[in-house]
Amino acid sequence: MKIVCCRAFGPPDKLERIETQAPEPKNNEALVDVTAAGVGFVDGLMVQGLYQVKPPLPYYPGSEFSGVVAQVGADVSTLAPGDRVLGIANSCAFADKVAVAATKLVKLPDNLSEAIAAGFYINYATALYGLRDCGQLRRGETILILGAAGGVGSSAICVAKAMGATVIAAASSPEKRQAAMSFGADHCVDYTAENWREDLKDVVGSQGLNLVYDPVGGDKSEQAFRSLSPGGRFLVVGFAAGNIAKIPLNLPLLKRSAIVGVDWGGEMRANPSINDELMSTLMQWIQDGKMIPAAVQSRPMDDYQQALTDQLAGSILGKLVLTN
Repeated sequence: MKIVCCRAFGPPDKLERIETQAPEPKNNEALVDVTAAGVGFVDGLMVQGLYQVKPPLPYYPGSEFSGVVAQVGADVSTLAPGDRVLGIANSCAFADKVAVAATKLVKLPDNLSEAIAAGFYINYATALYGLRDCGQLRRGETILILGAAGGVGSSAICVAKAMGATVIAAASSPEKRQAAMSFGADHCVDYTAENWREDLKDVVGSQGLNLVYDPVGGDKSEQAFRSLSPGGRFLVVGFAAGNIAKIPLNLPLLKRSAIVGVDWGGEMRANPSINDELMSTLMQWIQDGKMIPAAVQSRPMDDYQQALTDQLAGSILGKLVLTN
């Protein structure tokens, strides 16, 4: 089979797609024929050795995927060959086949395509954990989502709408704002404009701004926090801008508002059972039509170098997946 390989840390154009032996599933694992694999910002950092954890080399990138179960280990009773699944892995998802623990796989409802499923797990689990468990988002509240046109932002839009919120999407170009509206946002603002907070006030009106979902960081974070209504919650999701904001601590005091970290990965390691509930909820929402996941961009697996380059450049609208 073919798999993408990182022999030395560096830019994506140094990666190779090599031939290797297909993995044999262990007793608790399933072997999946990969239909598609999700591309994330973290994948681009990992291959450069810029993520907070450096993997041993050679490293095989890719951490989420969809496909069809080809074989199951002796101890696996929840899956069978032919099942359509999505899943997460520590690595090796940019491949023809991947073997992972059956507990990391989720059966797909009939109305979820494998292309969308390939980039679903990480962003949507983060969104539901962040909005529901960390942010206590309630029906009828208003949320501002920064970086709303990317994969993280688009999933947050879909989850927030399923929870009954009014969604204001912040994005930096007309094309990105149009994409955010197509994902389900109710309103958009250009957060690169000098007076964007005034525009946000006009949109929010008397309803107030209850939550901010921030996967971007940088200089927009403090401005977004200042826009919260008293009692609001600011969710720290990531730092795609590359800079970690330094919000003065007098602001949460004066606004009677909270800053909450959304570390789904850390929660998953501390409480592994959380994913069963998160994914069960999300799959049920899709099956019932309560949530319609955002459309994705698809490219062939051979385009992995340019895909990661474009992801790092922030030029992808929505989620990008690589297909076999």
